[in-house]
Amino acid sequence: MKRHLNTLFVTTQGAYLSKEGETVAVRVDKEIRLRVPVHTIGGIVCFGQVTCSPFLMGYCAERNVSISFLTEHGRFLARVQGPVSGNVLLRREQYRRADDKAASANIARALLSGKLANSRTVLQRFLRDHPEKSDTGRVGQASKLISSALRRIQNESSLDVIRGIEGDSAHTYFSVFDNLITSQKENFCFTERSRRPPMDKVNCLLSFLYTIVMHDVRSALETVGLDPAVGFLHRDRPGRYGLALDMMEEFRPFLADRMALSLINLGRVQEKGFTEKENGTVLMDDDTRKTVLVAYQKRKQDEILHPFINEKMTVGLLFHSQALLLARHLRGDLDAYPPFIWK
Repeated sequence: MKRHLNTLFVTTQGAYLSKEGETVAVRVDKEIRLRVPVHTIGGIVCFGQVTCSPFLMGYCAERNVSISFLTEHGRFLARVQGPVSGNVLLRREQYRRADDKAASANIARALLSGKLANSRTVLQRFLRDHPEKSDTGRVGQASKLISSALRRIQNESSLDVIRGIEGDSAHTYFSVFDNLITSQKENFCFTERSRRPPMDKVNCLLSFLYTIVMHDVRSALETVGLDPAVGFLHRDRPGRYGLALDMMEEFRPFLADRMALSLINLGRVQEKGFTEKENGTVLMDDDTRKTVLVAYQKRKQDEILHPFINEKMTVGLLFHSQALLLARHLRGDLDAYPPFIWK
């Protein structure tokens, strides 16, 4: 089993990363603030005005450590990585399946079944933990509607119909998301999902978490030799990582949504950590971003029993295990792709 490796997130503006022996040295104002052995990290994510030496980028490429560059507020810009790994026959099979509508629908159905099941579990956990809340009726109804959608999607073979069911379920899920916020209600209000740009603090938090989950999913797919750009649910589009978006669907409720709710409900993020621009876009400040990243890294170290493999592993290894299961399905070792379903 692959060993869990951390991701090095660099958010300090003006930081410069260089290679020193077998370590990554992080300098700020020409002073070394951190040294990290390369063999302990699986990737580096740089936010904003952060630069890297060419020698470090080359060394990381040799060691299969990807370096991603994002804007200060989390929008993806570019990525540095080494040669594509994995068996070319696996990628050719991936491309063949992506070109086959029936095969694409089968994999998309499995991925979205995981997403719907995990979305329902988020709602059911709220009902279990907060039976005294007056708004449990709406949440319970939403859970039933998602259960119904989960049953319907199992019998569908049309990719468009499958997408339609998922879209309706996502609307149902987010229509009650505000009910799951149990503290700081006056400062963290959610009405609907807004993506580019996020128009409230909750959407800002969700979008940022989705970005860093996306980074880890994409790295896992590349590690097992799959092409993260060629998806089954999300079709090809220049600059879009379709397969990474596909696989991220099952992790959104379990990892990103739950973490956003915990950070708000436990008071670990505060209203003062967000600012609203003149056009309505909401951004988080550097301290809040660091709080989120630390919480995310800690969550990845938690242990969980994988429902299909039946082995204990860290949450951070789930991306890799699911990528491996997808590769096994494409190779013909598994009849179907088993999505990660949180219980």
